[in-house]
Amino acid sequence: MTENQAVFALMPLAIASCAFAGIWWSARTSARKVDTKTRYWIVKLHRFRAWMRSRRPSVKPRPVRVALAGMPPKLISGTISTAGRCPALLFYFPVLLHCLRLALRHGGLTLPSVANPNIVCGGFRGESKMSYLDQIPPRLQHWVAPSLRLTVHAAQHEPRQLTQLTQMISRDGLTFPLVAKPDIGSQGFGVRLVRGAGDLQRYLEGFPKNEDVILQRYLDWEGEAGVHYLRRPNDREGRVFSLGFRCFPHVVGDGCSRLSKLIEEDPRTRRMARRHSRALSAEDLRRVPAKGETVRLSLLGSVRTGGLYYDGSAYITPALAARFDEIARAMPDFHFGRFDIRFRSIEALGRGEDFQIIEVNGASAEAIHIWDPEQSVAETYRVLFEQFRLLYEIGAQNRDRGHRPIGLAGYLALQWKESRLLRRYPESG
Repeated sequence: MTENQAVFALMPLAIASCAFAGIWWSARTSARKVDTKTRYWIVKLHRFRAWMRSRRPSVKPRPVRVALAGMPPKLISGTISTAGRCPALLFYFPVLLHCLRLALRHGGLTLPSVANPNIVCGGFRGESKMSYLDQIPPRLQHWVAPSLRLTVHAAQHEPRQLTQLTQMISRDGLTFPLVAKPDIGSQGFGVRLVRGAGDLQRYLEGFPKNEDVILQRYLDWEGEAGVHYLRRPNDREGRVFSLGFRCFPHVVGDGCSRLSKLIEEDPRTRRMARRHSRALSAEDLRRVPAKGETVRLSLLGSVRTGGLYYDGSAYITPALAARFDEIARAMPDFHFGRFDIRFRSIEALGRGEDFQIIEVNGASAEAIHIWDPEQSVAETYRVLFEQFRLLYEIGAQNRDRGHRPIGLAGYLALQWKESRLLRRYPESG
């Protein structure tokens, strides 16, 4: 099947999806019809509830100042944007239509798969995370968090094998605690902090056999960001398309409230209060953190775990852009992706110093600043549409340079494999 044929093959699917949505909405509306008398009392009940609410004093969400060490401060009253509240299938449907339009314009549905020709599928699906880090040359490896990749075998967690593994970890200059993560994955699935050999043994017992896992040095810097980079194949220099800051879920003690109460009352954590409470022991929930003490609730700062993203475009400096352009251009044929980093301070990051790359994402990487709670839906779509427009242009230019996009069947096979693995990984930490 050619690329154009693949595009036209998907058009009936898109039309059928719209038709199905219309039929579903009509059926739902019809099911909600009631007789006139019942409708009358429903209206009365709603008016009574509205009147009762109007009698209560209005309570606005209490703004909270986010000020993790090294991060620029941010005053927020929630952790999720309007776009983030929309169901994923509904939210991304306009993006899918936009991609179909771009595919028709450039003559290829899977052009993003050659945005980064030396990465499997361009980094859109199913690629090895370690393959990105390995492509950063030795002279620039000091910007990368030290990492080790290994294949999990059935006997890996046995005492003798575990001893050999810990010795191999030591030879590579790594020490506990370590971050364990799948080599193929997304959204933080299967990522966990292992504090010692016992934690590592339990993690490997639940990991899919004959699959690769990455053990990475744990960085205790609180500053975390996503630096989205792009460069057209014919350009000598690239640019930082987006800078977004990522905050892990946390609360700050007041010296008198239990941890459980802090989680329930903080606008950053109450949306995921049940999840955070399940991850903590009863003793931890009863503990009263000291005034000013920051209590971390999750290793991950992703939206899926209740993290907060906010826009950092004002902190993009020429020195920062030059540093990531240097790293990206040193990677063979890397044109589009996001560097996930930890950094010591925002001042040092602005100078292009004191940061470590913990992960690189390719063609599927989003500019994470779009999930800033203050970001409008219109601006979110504007950035996404611009991102995919550039992605397809880069893919088309690389195709013209002789790189062959993956077939639709190959892409679907990678998608199926990754989705299957995500369901089998251990629970995130």
